[in-house]
Order: sequence, then structure tokens, then C-alpha cells
Amino acid sequence: MSLVRAPAALSVPGDILAGATAAGRPLGPRTAGAMASSVCLYWAGMALNDYADAAVDAVERPARPVPSGRVPRRTALAVATGLTGAGLGLAAVSGGRRGLAVALPLTALIWAYDLKLKSTPAGPAAMAGARALDVLAGAVAGGGSPPSHGSRGTHGSRGGGTGGALARGALPALLTGVHTYTITALSRHEISGAPARLPATTLAVSSATALSTVLPSVLPAVLPPRRPLPRATAARTAVASAAVLAYLGTYGRAQAQAVRDPGASSVRRAVGAGILAMVPLQAALTARAGAPVAAALLGAVHPVAQRLARRVSPT
Repeated sequence: MSLVRAPAALSVPGDILAGATAAGRPLGPRTAGAMASSVCLYWAGMALNDYADAAVDAVERPARPVPSGRVPRRTALAVATGLTGAGLGLAAVSGGRRGLAVALPLTALIWAYDLKLKSTPAGPAAMAGARALDVLAGAVAGGGSPPSHGSRGTHGSRGGGTGGALARGALPALLTGVHTYTITALSRHEISGAPARLPATTLAVSSATALSTVLPSVLPAVLPPRRPLPRATAARTAVASAAVLAYLGTYGRAQAQAVRDPGASSVRRAVGAGILAMVPLQAALTARAGAPVAAALLGAVHPVAQRLARRVSPT
């Protein structure tokens, strides 16, 4: 559990759901397979992180499984390798070549980040890219076949197939990547604390991310001419707004506290809150794309993840 930060994996299936909903088909066997693949790759990255950071963790985080002696370093590498194989296998079974076309670069980024890029200036961008690819994996899984001739569907005339799915998943992937960048930037200061300007900057960026996510749903309800919203639109707006409030109420508040007190403990809390706040962000993106029921169910995962995180740290 602690080696792979098991509760943090609850933040992963929502990437796939948000991407698949944006592509037009949120639920189905391929989406479920992509979720399972994504969780395996996430856990692989956590185990690989502990393998790669064993020497540093012996000084900075001696309670982690590898430096504490609970898990041998070679076992962490074996777990990472096995989970990577499982993740790629699930991607191949559920999505075929299209699934592997996203899963392979995602895997490459995970391994490159843990083994080489984490401590470099490219580290936050690499991690952001990995989460963005995870959303695109969902878009490919949910994209399905091109729409029938003359059918616009719920996404207008933007086209079908893999290219259309990737295009429709681009915005949620970007917003998820931006959120991930803020977490990764903060995580570099979990041990020594951060300059106050850093959490202030990440707070501004995450607030902009939240507004960019929810405004397209909210503006039609508040701008003139104001008309009664169709029931489906009202449901999307309500769920997306509630999810964004949960996002800002947890991650935003933790960052605000880190601005007031940028010490290591405050930064760690902000990082942990940011990892778990991925869930309400994904819920808002899912509702915005037209699946408020699925988004509400996803949002219900957030308090569960918060409770589990009290037992096993997500960082």
C-alpha cells in the first residue's frame, strides 16, 4: 500500500473519464480497460520513484518503505517493472494499437521522470505531460469509431476517429496538465519549505484553471438574456460548480495556508491536497463535457480518498 501510495490511485481513473467524456463516449469496456491500465502505470511510477530515490529518502524521508527496510530496493524495481508490463498489456487488450499509441509515450515519460528528469528544470513539465497523456488515453478509449455520415452528435462536426478524439480531449488534458505542474512545482519544496511567492503563484494558476473549467458552464446561466436552462444544462452547471468549489476549498485553501506559512509541513499539505483535488477537477471537466451523473459519482470519490490519505500518505 505505502510503496505505491495506493489511495492516490483514486485520482487516476478520473483522467480517463474526463478524456472519454470529452471524446463523446464516457463509459464502456475500453474506458474501463484504460482506467485499469492507467492505475497500473501510476502505481508503477510510485514504486519506481522509491527505487530511484532510495539514497535521498534515506536522509529526507527515512520512514518510506525502501529506506526503512520494509521493502528491498530491488523489490521496488521489480514491482515497478511488473506494473508497467501490466499497464501496457491492459492498454493493448482494451485499446489495441490506438491504446498503445498513448500508453507507450506515457510510460516513457513516467520512467524518464523518475530516473532522470525529476530533479531537473524539465521535471514539472514532464509530470504535467504524463497526466495530460493520461487524459488523452481516455479520449482515445472513448473516441470510438467516426460518427456516421451526416451525424453531428453531441460534439458537432469536429470529426471522429483517433484524431478527432485527441482534439476533443486536448482542453481537459491541458487543464489537467497545468494543475499537475503546480503540484510538481510545490513538491520540490516539501522538505525545505518554499519561498512564499511559489504557493502564491501556484494558487493563482490553479484558480485560473478552476475558472477555465467551470465558466463555460456557468456563463450561460448568468449572462443576459437570462432564460430558464434546460434540465440537462442545469445539471451540468450545478455539478461542475460544486466540483470546482470542492477543488478550491481543498487545494486552494491549502495553497493559501502555504502562502501565509511556506514551511515544509504546509507545502506538504498543499501537495497532498493537490493530488487528491485532481478528483473534483476531473469531475468538473466530466460534467462540463455532458456527463453530470458520472461526474457526481466521481466527485463522491474525493472524500473517500481524503479519509484513506490519513492512513497512507499520497506523497
